Amino acid sequence: MKQRRKEVKSDRAPAPIGPYVQAVAHDGLVYASGQLPVDPASGALVQGDIEAQAERVFLNLAAVLEAAGSSLELALRVTLYLTDLADFPRVNAMYEQHLTGRPLPARSTVGVAALPLGAALEVDLIAALPSAPEAR
Repeated sequence: MKQRRKEVKSDRAPAPIGPYVQAVAHDGLVYASGQLPVDPASGALVQGDIEAQAERVFLNLAAVLEAAGSSLELALRVTLYLTDLADFPRVNAMYEQHLTGRPLPARSTVGVAALPLGAALEVDLIAALPSAPEAR
């Protein structure tokens, strides 16, 4: 049986700023593109500290996953990209507030020189769809 990739879109997350989609669902998984701390209503980078940026990123990811029929609780793999690794403890605290499913997802944190729009943080992830056997 041929599997089809399905584009996932949410109006509650920012539109892509390049030639990609917010997420793709395929074979029981959702592959979410990196989310920046961009307000979906204004299209602007949120103002404030790293916690404010992390809050917006996780809200954006939650909206994309919800549009796919999944949630942050079903995250399997997460990658954090930080322009300043000194922010890691503060981002980690926000991460713990938003990713509450058990077992926790596998994760990597990568220090980067810069991110689009001057953001301090970007996060991408892979999540299960609840109808998939591995999500039960």
